[in-house]
Amino acid sequence: MWGEGAATGVGSMPGTDAREAARTVTGSLEHFPYLPELPARGPGADMIGRTAGLLVELYARLEPSGWRVGDAPGRDTRRARSWLGEDLDALEEFTQGYTGALKVSAVGPWTLAASLERRGGEAMLGDAGACRYLAESLAEGLRAHLAEVRRRVPGARPVLQLDEPSLTAVLLGRVPTASGYRTHPAVDRGVAEGALRQVVEAARDAAGGPEPGQEIPVVVHSCAPGVPFGLLRRAGAAGISFDLSLLTERDDEAVGEAVEAGTALFAGAVPAVEPDSRALSDPAGSVMGVRTLWRRLGLSPKLLARSVVVTPACGLAGASPAYARAALAHCVRAARSLVNDPE
Repeated sequence: MWGEGAATGVGSMPGTDAREAARTVTGSLEHFPYLPELPARGPGADMIGRTAGLLVELYARLEPSGWRVGDAPGRDTRRARSWLGEDLDALEEFTQGYTGALKVSAVGPWTLAASLERRGGEAMLGDAGACRYLAESLAEGLRAHLAEVRRRVPGARPVLQLDEPSLTAVLLGRVPTASGYRTHPAVDRGVAEGALRQVVEAARDAAGGPEPGQEIPVVVHSCAPGVPFGLLRRAGAAGISFDLSLLTERDDEAVGEAVEAGTALFAGAVPAVEPDSRALSDPAGSVMGVRTLWRRLGLSPKLLARSVVVTPACGLAGASPAYARAALAHCVRAARSLVNDPE
């Protein structure tokens, strides 16, 4: 789908200029660009507000406590949709004639349920029926969004990324209630898997059918510790995106099973903010953690460049524009080193 030695970004970029962000992403990532997010523009450009604008027959407005479900689309929904349209316009401008993988992102059903409030102020996560309705609304919205991306960039092969940074907390019962004195009960892993699978299948529908080569692969991203690799693999994720520095040996078995099942690893190997002047001096050194993981798991070196996509550890919204450009270019060089020297 994205080829050997691939590199891409996670989602967010610094600044407020959609055209500049699209120019940077498409120029730095010629073989696997993505639709940038620009949260610095304010509410509605943040990942929750942006995804809330995609929902079908479910609307959200901004309250002092966060995003809350409303009865009708208001100015917050209109703003979110307008900014997304601006981003798509910029992407379309800089992808004229492009053919290849193109990634778009949205918040997944469980992080959305943990972040969107019901009318009373509690998270939708606390109501099983509301969670089901939210997943259905998201699935419908993503079908339309992916179809729009394909219309604007007809040569692209879309890849959908679901951002699920709260998924581990949802599964462990660590999402606080509105009062902050309690937490919501843990969501059953089978229920969590089922909602994610529903969205994966919605992406397939957006491709026009289940024939080989037509399916839109879904990548699930989490920059939190304890990514549930096994659950995501069973839900149908074609790739799992994570912060490589947070991986521990406790994850080895699940990671190995994912790779052997054909699941791609989107390894966040490059810092999302500049730690020091030497951060981007050694592309091969940036993916040394991936090589170490491969040896520890006893996986074939021939699988390395095919199974790993190199990315920043998380979104680049907190970086300077110069570092964001340099980090994306560094990801490309680091990914190329896995092809040139798989050992």
